[in-house]
Amino acid sequence: MQSINRAMTIAKVLAAHTNEKGLAISDLAKQCELPLSTMHRLLQAMIKQGMVEQDEEVKTYRLGLIWLEYGLQVYDTMDYVSKIRPELEKLMREVEESVYLSKPVGLEALVVERIDSENNPIRIVDQLGLRIPMHIGAANKAMLAAMPSAKADIILSQLITPENKGEMTETLRQIQKQGYATSHSEQTEGTSSVAVAVLDGFGEVIGSVSIGFVSFNLTESRMEFLIEKVKATGRKISEKLGSIY
Repeated sequence: MQSINRAMTIAKVLAAHTNEKGLAISDLAKQCELPLSTMHRLLQAMIKQGMVEQDEEVKTYRLGLIWLEYGLQVYDTMDYVSKIRPELEKLMREVEESVYLSKPVGLEALVVERIDSENNPIRIVDQLGLRIPMHIGAANKAMLAAMPSAKADIILSQLITPENKGEMTETLRQIQKQGYATSHSEQTEGTSSVAVAVLDGFGEVIGSVSIGFVSFNLTESRMEFLIEKVKATGRKISEKLGSIY
């Protein structure tokens, strides 16, 4: 169990540096708080499993392609390619903004897809694989509001203080009533988002669809347009997955 925990810690550190050329073993050992000898042993084992790759020239380490392989397999189990992605692409073309698909993972939500509009030079970019606490942002609140109240309460009790729970409960109740969630400058200053939950045939929340956009010069009519489009997309995806929306 200790080796598994350490291996996942290494993977998380490497995942946080995907825009770089990898990390040296000394940097990895420091960030993971492990001795060099232990780090070397773990890295060799992870290389054999395809979890880590080493650049032979500069001797740095990065994530292996096995993670991509597993990720694509997860996409298949979500009916992603055939049922979800076409609707996300259609939404992106209609609104000409960045469109996201998020998936609940315990106390957090995972950004599993982002489709950017080529016609809009101003983009809201949340990296794929980004984890966001479930009580933050329109996408996450839309999912919480669509969950059974008992399940949402369990999640919220571990994320917010009792003093703030009443306000959050009222927010989720309003989201349920209107059928969508909004967020303004909650994660990134000057940006907004609108989102709806996606349900499967069993009524389970499997994710959320959201549109991210800059708040500058946002008009009421534009906001209403984005809300209607994301609601229609969420409804269409849920219906494709067997939900009686």
